[in-house]
Amino acid sequence: MTKTSSIAATTKTIVKKHGRDKSALIAVLQDIQGTFNYLPKDALKAAGKSLGIPFSRVYEVATFYNAFSLKPRGEHIVKICMGTACHVRGAASIQDKMERTLCIKPGETTPDNKFSLETVNCVGACALGPVVVIDTEYHGQMTMNKVDKIIGKFKEEGAQQS
Repeated sequence: MTKTSSIAATTKTIVKKHGRDKSALIAVLQDIQGTFNYLPKDALKAAGKSLGIPFSRVYEVATFYNAFSLKPRGEHIVKICMGTACHVRGAASIQDKMERTLCIKPGETTPDNKFSLETVNCVGACALGPVVVIDTEYHGQMTMNKVDKIIGKFKEEGAQQS
């Protein structure tokens, strides 16, 4: 089975789970991204075909919401809050440290596909600023030392699983 046919088959299973309901497009895209960690073009095509929705419409929805990614993302998504409360508490310095630690800029993924770095406008935890969210785990009152400690912990976990 080729990668393209495997993606299409998985996508068809996801669409079937949602009852082939056109109104479930966003939920279908969320499940696809949950499976592949991004939205492969072949999956978008297969979803559109299975739901009876033109590819252009599927692509429009996938690119409208910034929660969706059309590029492969790392195993761990690192989000740095750049909202006002975090900004005034040093989020820019935390971003710079994170970029140097991971050797990537926001919107990029490390060569080993372990980490993707993103900046977001607000994570809703202003009292904890500056805040970094890794996957679904919130790390408040972030400092330069905490960046090394937290990223080191994730790297160690990955090494132990190998």
